[in-house]
Amino acid sequence: MATKKYTVTLPEELAEEIRSEVGPGAFSAYVTRAIERRRERDRLGELVKWLEDEYGPVAEADLSAVEAERREIERWFEEQDAGSAPHGKAA
Repeated sequence: MATKKYTVTLPEELAEEIRSEVGPGAFSAYVTRAIERRRERDRLGELVKWLEDEYGPVAEADLSAVEAERREIERWFEEQDAGSAPHGKAA
């Protein structure tokens, strides 16, 4: 993907905190990924609004069922991570 340099203004403390965590060479990649994630959330929000306008709001029972399934999947991944930890050490 082609890139282009832009000038943005960030709070100095935030920028320096990120730079110290990711290193100067990864700063642009970090900011790019953050913007990509924000765009994904914005697009999902637009989709949810369109779906609710089209079909009505999601029923509370459906939301509860999905949340229970999400927790179950999360537990499964945690168990997989724990199983791949070196012997005698938890993940």
